[in-house]
Amino acid sequence: MNTKKINVAIIGLGFGAEFIPIYQQHPNANLYAICQRNTDNLNKIGDAFGITKRYRDYNELLEDKEIDAVHINTPIPNHAEQTLQALRAGKHVACTVPMATTVEECRQIVEAVAETGLTYMMMETVLYSREFLFMKELYEKGELGKIQFLKASHQQDMDGWPNYWPGLPPMHYATHCVGPVLGLTRGEAEYVSCFGSGTIREELQGYYNSPFAIETAHIKFRNSDLSAQVYRSLFDTARQYRESFEVYGSKKAVEWPLIEGRPLVVHTAKKPEPEIPEEVQCPDYAHLLPEPIQHFTTGGVYDEDANQHLSFIQGAGHGGSHPHLVHEFISALIENRQPYPNAQQSANITCVGILAHESALKGGEIIRLPKFTLS
Repeated sequence: MNTKKINVAIIGLGFGAEFIPIYQQHPNANLYAICQRNTDNLNKIGDAFGITKRYRDYNELLEDKEIDAVHINTPIPNHAEQTLQALRAGKHVACTVPMATTVEECRQIVEAVAETGLTYMMMETVLYSREFLFMKELYEKGELGKIQFLKASHQQDMDGWPNYWPGLPPMHYATHCVGPVLGLTRGEAEYVSCFGSGTIREELQGYYNSPFAIETAHIKFRNSDLSAQVYRSLFDTARQYRESFEVYGSKKAVEWPLIEGRPLVVHTAKKPEPEIPEEVQCPDYAHLLPEPIQHFTTGGVYDEDANQHLSFIQGAGHGGSHPHLVHEFISALIENRQPYPNAQQSANITCVGILAHESALKGGEIIRLPKFTLS
């Protein structure tokens, strides 16, 4: 058993605090430091978890030579800049989604990883949710047969969220639905076409000069006969929170429930018509994890008073993904291998959404993914 420890610093302690005890209990991680500008919250979290190394200044944290890796959980507009700062300071990076907000930022991160030889992982929750792991297991066992089509959605009401959210184009943050359709077969997007539909209220349109209530994209896979459909809505569309993922194979298909919390539906080909669909309660995949962090797949981890971060509540606990994300990142560093998704794969996933919105503004024009996102 490898006993090496990775010294990790967490930046951003809203959603980020969910990960503190997971790192603390992972056998190959040491939660070395935390960072947040708000001193009161920094000290509150530090005291709660016995963390003595605390930083208010991110630049000062990056000068600490004891830190091997940073896990960035700050607001979306900060992701690219803080990732690049960390890589240039010699730190491995795990970053919450999305990787960046522009294609150029994604390119810079991919190039920085190549230049430094450091590790980057985009911490996409859906790729490690129990539902995704269930479909991945069926796929790897051959039970789905030949994959014929994939489909995913992410619909959410973002009114009342932080100041960079109002009017955000739906596809600018599409990793929760693009990630799983590409991730199941470890595919790459070659090009995308997207249509906008409907309009959001006028006071929201001015923020990003984007009118669309819903954006629907088709993704063509590279070196494959596969395509996928993804759709997103953020404002002025009536829908319960939903991060869905569906896969259609020649032997079996798996569909997401229409109402959150209901069982998945598995369709089996060639059965008598009434018997084709079957509701299946998705199993948990804690057994894939080291024993000390297995219990983190079944609930929030830092606040027992039901005041967990809004993304965790709305996201149904992110499908038990948090400990899997930590384990993949730490294991990649310990084993000196690439995590999934690495920098190039994360760029491919992220750029699909950014370019999909560009396509929607151009009436559905096909836009190809840049070469730096392809292997």
